[in-house]
Amino acid sequence: MYCTECGEQLRETDKYCSQCGNPMAGGVRRLQAPPMPERGMLMLDKGHKKVSGVCAGFARYFGMDVSLMRLVWLAVSICTGVGFVVYLVAAVVLPSDRDYVPAPPVPQRY
Repeated sequence: MYCTECGEQLRETDKYCSQCGNPMAGGVRRLQAPPMPERGMLMLDKGHKKVSGVCAGFARYFGMDVSLMRLVWLAVSICTGVGFVVYLVAAVVLPSDRDYVPAPPVPQRY
């Protein structure tokens, strides 16, 4: 038996795919991922973190690749020394995306 989402080979007794978590039972509903903040919100990205999620959060905010953001942050840190201090301040001050709860939609008045 193979997973319909990722193609991973599974045993007949498996209820979930070990690769992607897709449920194999017919009546089981798929779990939804927690809501992610919009691109315009600067928050720590705990899902893609290496140390504390600062570079991943800034990469999501600016809409760029996380690896490129890490290289830029490292270059600024080595060349100026300011990057280390800003990184520590951002790790403490920025809110985490794990605690993110989207605001309810505002009703429209006509």
